[in-house]
Amino acid sequence: MSRLQVVSGKGGTGKTTVAAALALALATEGKRTLLVEVEGRQGIAQLFETEALPYEERKIAVAPGGGEVYALAIDAELALLEYLQMFYKLGSAGRALRKIGAIDFATTIAPGVRDVLLTGKACEAVRRKDKHGQFVYDYVVMDAPPTGRITRFLNVNDEVAGLAKIGPIHNQAQAVMRVLKSPETAVHLVTLLEEMPVQETSDGIAELRAARLPVGRVVVNMVRPEVLDGDGLELAAAVPRSSIARALSSAGLGGARRGGHAERLVDPLLAQAEEYAERYALETEQRAVLAALDMPLHELPLLAEGMDLAGLYQLARELREQGVS
Repeated sequence: MSRLQVVSGKGGTGKTTVAAALALALATEGKRTLLVEVEGRQGIAQLFETEALPYEERKIAVAPGGGEVYALAIDAELALLEYLQMFYKLGSAGRALRKIGAIDFATTIAPGVRDVLLTGKACEAVRRKDKHGQFVYDYVVMDAPPTGRITRFLNVNDEVAGLAKIGPIHNQAQAVMRVLKSPETAVHLVTLLEEMPVQETSDGIAELRAARLPVGRVVVNMVRPEVLDGDGLELAAAVPRSSIARALSSAGLGGARRGGHAERLVDPLLAQAEEYAERYALETEQRAVLAALDMPLHELPLLAEGMDLAGLYQLARELREQGVS
């Protein structure tokens, strides 16, 4: 299992939820995982029902078996100050630059600088070792930008390396790309069983492969339970209205006489069956598209009670049972 797990997906597919569940799954049985947020949305704090994350690594959960999940919300400005101190020993001069707005300018205007800082901080956590020479974190999970931006986000270090031929920036970019383009990294894509997310997932995989970035798995999120299979839908479409009314009556839902309560339920039930049949056909088609990608595929259920901390642990168990670690 790669030590840097990058999670992306089309907006609305629940990529942050999947990243958090993955971090919990990987931390099971005594492992230590760092969950990294790079978009400044504080989505991780909301999922784990805790206060907003500062720019520091903080333990936010304990996984089954005693593992630990730490979280970090990377602030690009503070990461740049850290970078300037590390390589240029600017210290108070760096803080002065922040006061006059130079740091904000560099992280929002200068091409690629922000993404280099964000990916660089995550890769530093992957490589970091303690005084005994052991990795501080067994895994780092990154809640990354959406699929439409993920390849450029991860590949921007190549652009910076091309601009800076020598010096600390060049060396930093090269070190980051060595991690991102190695077996240490896997980029997972989250989708729904809907046409647009599946198409964006397919396009994202093609772009990642063209950039020689390591693609990991596809996670289908919020999968609704199967009520009827194809045979059941064919049978439902063939049953006469009168038979449906009698079946409802025998179940205690009103008399079968014409105009009775059971008969009034027939049309709504048939309408629901038709709607379900359309969704079933769409989902079957999208599953075939995903299968053709020839990638490891996992499905996570739609939680009827909505997403809370208990639901997050349930999704983590699902991932463990499906062999993600």
